[in-house]
Amino acid sequence: MPSIVAASELIGRFQDILSQFGIEGKYLLMQVLSFGILALVLYRFLLKPVLATMSERQKQIDAGLKYTEEMKLKLAQAQGESAAIIKRAQLEGARFVEEARKSAKEYLDLQQKEAAARTGEMLARAQQAAELEHRKMLDQARLEISRLVVATTQRVLAKELTEAERARYNEAAAREITVV
Repeated sequence: MPSIVAASELIGRFQDILSQFGIEGKYLLMQVLSFGILALVLYRFLLKPVLATMSERQKQIDAGLKYTEEMKLKLAQAQGESAAIIKRAQLEGARFVEEARKSAKEYLDLQQKEAAARTGEMLARAQQAAELEHRKMLDQARLEISRLVVATTQRVLAKELTEAERARYNEAAAREITVV
């Protein structure tokens, strides 16, 4: 029984302290009970929804951070892929440019060869035309010289030669001029 006696002494002392401060036990009990009800109501209707909202917000923030990290990874992958695509495009573009240069050089060489061939043909034709023209001029000059020689010879010899002799001189002069 010492524990019951000790407990009753403790309660007695507690009541003495409360009465010294002017606190009555029944009012204290009512205030504790009111505070407990208020704390329960506040917890249930105010603190619990606020904690749930904060928990939901924290989940959203965590999801947003996770999504941000995923997007950073995807962005890094996309940048790597775009860099690879750009590199391939540059290499392919360089290859196309090189092929274009090569084909342009081949085309230029072909055009130069064709132009040289056409120029050679034109020069050959021009030389042939010049030679033909030269021959025509020589033939015309020979004919004109023969005509002048015959005319001059005729004038000089007209009075002293017969018609047969004149014809023979004319033919001989014409033969000699054609040989030249």
